[in-house]
Amino acid sequence: MASGTKGGAARALLPRSIRKNWDLYLLVLPVVLYFLLLKYLPMYGIQIAFKDFSAAKGIWGSPWAGFKHFERFFDNYQFWTLIKNTLGISIFQILVAFPMPILFALLVNEVRGKWFKKSVQSIAFMPHFLSTVVLVGIVMAFLSPTTGLVNNVIKLFGGDPIYFMTEPSLFKSIFVFSDIWQNMGFSSVLYIAVLAGIDKSLYEAAMIDGAGKMKRLIHIAVPSLVPTAVIMLIFQFGSIMDVGFEKIFLMQNDLNRSSSSVISTYVYEMGLLGSQFSFSAAVGLFNSVINFALIMIVNQVARRSGTSLW
Repeated sequence: MASGTKGGAARALLPRSIRKNWDLYLLVLPVVLYFLLLKYLPMYGIQIAFKDFSAAKGIWGSPWAGFKHFERFFDNYQFWTLIKNTLGISIFQILVAFPMPILFALLVNEVRGKWFKKSVQSIAFMPHFLSTVVLVGIVMAFLSPTTGLVNNVIKLFGGDPIYFMTEPSLFKSIFVFSDIWQNMGFSSVLYIAVLAGIDKSLYEAAMIDGAGKMKRLIHIAVPSLVPTAVIMLIFQFGSIMDVGFEKIFLMQNDLNRSSSSVISTYVYEMGLLGSQFSFSAAVGLFNSVINFALIMIVNQVARRSGTSLW
């Protein structure tokens, strides 16, 4: 009897919403545990950036170093090159790659033949499932100066072969346009879903008023995509300093290093290859702080338009 009374008292202490929807909270529990254990708990390791870390002494036993590693990074001769390359690739992606899924979704939405529409979507969607290693291998095969299709066409018209992968000025373009080819179809799915949810009566009313396809596109389809595009743009700015490591690392060589060295590859070289764990942690923390500041600023600016993350 006493145990039943205690159980009832314990249930009474729980908020009513939890007692009423306990099954939903149980369903979301694995996700909460995932973020707590794999995202938030490891953050205690941030203190390595402010210490002279020694594996023998451990994180807590290593002596404090203050901002020494940050100052070393800021004074490094590669600092501005890394910032310039990282921002250059990211901004190029935002200007060129970001609008492409939106444009593709608008074009696909105008296709009336269902079979052709699904075929185009499937063809554009498939490259997303290629691994980065396979993608870079395909890019190198196409751009090979001896057997590559692109250089064979150039030689067919009397030109000299171009060594694309060793030319620093071409690295950013190759990186961004190969990314468009791989991810445009997948990224357009969200925009296509938004366009599919537009009330058909809006199009019918516009047609009755004499609006052509272009006017319906500009005044109905595009405004419907703006809120979603703004949210995705905020996410894009929030990761502006996080240029994909794996792809750049696979495309990088000694001849294009002046354009391909970014913060993520520098952290790998200094941290894993050079075993300078505190220094690489400081560089990574600097990178994260910049991303956090940018997402806060861009979200604040976007809020004025009525669309924001929070």
